[in-house]
Amino acid sequence: MRELKLFDGAPAACCSSLGATAMSEQDAETTASVFKALSDPARVRIVNLLANADDPVCVCDLTPELGLSQPTVSFHLKKLVQAGLLEREQRGVWAFYNVNREVLPRLGRIFELEGATA
Repeated sequence: MRELKLFDGAPAACCSSLGATAMSEQDAETTASVFKALSDPARVRIVNLLANADDPVCVCDLTPELGLSQPTVSFHLKKLVQAGLLEREQRGVWAFYNVNREVLPRLGRIFELEGATA
């Protein structure tokens, strides 16, 4: 698997619009990696739960809500952090997560079709 080198290391930070007149192979791979991160229903639920949380949430609080084991939830969280969709903060032995609100507007631009022909 090829690792993509981006300005901040997170694919969600620089996704290209699907309506871009010329999308490079790297742009397509970067955008696809964000879709891959959201391709699991548990990951979509995690993003939804965190988007509606007032404060960062501990993995221990997500586990019962999702009905999954702690290692499984941690695996999904890791994938979402690697994609740049979530931020992780270590507090002692516990990790707390929240939605990376800086990338959400960029993700919305993926579906802009300005410049694309109908």
